[in-house]
Amino acid sequence: MNKILLLLNFVFVTLAQGYSQDNILINSYNRPVTSLNGAWNYIVDPYETGYYDYRYTPHDLSQNPSNGAFYLNAKPKDKTDMIEYDFDQSPTMQVPGDWNSQVEKIYYYEGTVWYKKSFDYKVLDKHKKLFLSFGAVNYRADVYFNGKKLGVHEGGFTPFHFDITNLVKANENFIVVKVDNKRKKEAVPTLNTDWWNYGGITRDVNLVEVSETFINDYFIQLAPKNKNLISGYIALKGTQKANQKIILSIPELKLKQELTTDTSGRAAFAIKVNKLKYWSPDQPYQYEVVVSTLNDVVKDKIGFRTIETKGQDILLNEKSIFLRGICIHEENPLRQNRAHSIEDAKLLLTWAKELGCNYVRLAHYPHNEHVIRLADEIGLMVWEEIPVYWTIQWENAQTYANAENQLKEVINRDKNRAASIIWSMANETPVSKARTEFLLRLATKTRELDPTRLVSAALEIHATDAEPFTKTIDDPFADHVDVLSFNQYVGWYDGLPDKIDRIQWNIKQNKPVLISEFGADAKYGLHGDSLTRWSEEYQKEVYVKTIKMLQRIPQWRGVTPWILVDFRSPRRLLPGVQDGFNRKGLLSDKGEKKAAYAVLKDFYATIRKQYELK
Repeated sequence: MNKILLLLNFVFVTLAQGYSQDNILINSYNRPVTSLNGAWNYIVDPYETGYYDYRYTPHDLSQNPSNGAFYLNAKPKDKTDMIEYDFDQSPTMQVPGDWNSQVEKIYYYEGTVWYKKSFDYKVLDKHKKLFLSFGAVNYRADVYFNGKKLGVHEGGFTPFHFDITNLVKANENFIVVKVDNKRKKEAVPTLNTDWWNYGGITRDVNLVEVSETFINDYFIQLAPKNKNLISGYIALKGTQKANQKIILSIPELKLKQELTTDTSGRAAFAIKVNKLKYWSPDQPYQYEVVVSTLNDVVKDKIGFRTIETKGQDILLNEKSIFLRGICIHEENPLRQNRAHSIEDAKLLLTWAKELGCNYVRLAHYPHNEHVIRLADEIGLMVWEEIPVYWTIQWENAQTYANAENQLKEVINRDKNRAASIIWSMANETPVSKARTEFLLRLATKTRELDPTRLVSAALEIHATDAEPFTKTIDDPFADHVDVLSFNQYVGWYDGLPDKIDRIQWNIKQNKPVLISEFGADAKYGLHGDSLTRWSEEYQKEVYVKTIKMLQRIPQWRGVTPWILVDFRSPRRLLPGVQDGFNRKGLLSDKGEKKAAYAVLKDFYATIRKQYELK
């Protein structure tokens, strides 16, 4: 009976911890921080010995955990004391980073790795709070500080934070993180994906010190469909958050507005502005925005723009646009690891700009905050997506809660970025009643959290036996998106390139259409005729014919071919060609341009001129 109660307690605690993170540190990116990046000790633990006792009960649910609990970071008290691990004698790896590329013997490993970092910290002022902030950990993180469990976070691509104010000491603090990247059928994403499952603490770890009552959230954007109204809210968190004065200032506009918080610590506003410089890819203008209280100041650079649809058009600042895009995975191909630095972001986005893009699709999960902020700065519109990918457990309540939590975390992080224009709910999900209800709930939550951006999903196309060359969108979720988007691979997975010429489109929805994926694999340097699989000529032929085909869609307003660069995938096994890489990149894994690159670049130059003349 006691074991049953303990198991139930474990389940309830785990579920509560998995989604319990408060939105407590919006824009920690621009706050002063103490970085904990660098060398962390690690222990590979495939049997999870440091988490479970020999009866398979979690150590952290025991009132008297044994020294076998890794999170205690225990040391022998004398020569008779038996402890079967030692972080300080264990090897180190770099954080942020993935273990696959850093430690060759765990290149393919999926399971638990424990991380430990020790540090000293100055004496914390009694009117300050201290947060431990993670940019992302893939996939599940059990986080402990000085031997106390802070909580659990699930989802490998979104930020989370813990309040450690009452736990931090001047000397000999230690963080222990149990990182588990095992794929699970109930997870988001689920077991089957077409990208590398990099494990580890893959983004920055920081200590963020704030005032006892601090600015924890703000949403400052143009009102939907109103180019002259800056609206949103600012929220405080802490001991004195009600009836507090907040100053919102945009010095260049000579705007200075005093606000007063309500009982929840929140203050809404709507401010008319004139002669605003609008953000666009051609002129990615950003204003310095300052939010201040008596005890706290946060500065940000924010661009202002409107994004909406009207009939078959996408309107940026009330002007029709064509989204010249490319898909990107969060991987540095030159180092063949998970991208994590601002330099990585510059590499990938510079390649996109050189191709002629004004837009990128960040697939298939939220990318590093460096990427979205750099896109804001250099002028690239962005599609952001959560990893609701292929087939997940649509009827599982915890799977939905997980997906919604990841959605909320990326929206909260990026909702002030002008570059972000589309929230995507999913990629290539087969139609069913449960799946459609799942996506509708996500779309409803998205619009509730952010009414200023567009909602979409990468859908699938269909044909019938009676009309095999006529493609249509037979998906009830298509009626609920702002932009109709779908993946299509005619000429690669669907017939040979000559089939592309015969395709007709029957799109009944009166909405702008984005082609979220098309393409073909090509090994750089492998040549043949246009029917030779894996050759650059085959890929080039697919691009030439597909662009002509897509121009027959009247409401075609953008495209993100798959993909910018070859990337790692355990699904891709053909020796001498794939070798563990998806080869649909326009650039090789060494950054070399394939023949199809010039086809897309030339088309983008032409379509840009056409829209500039409108």
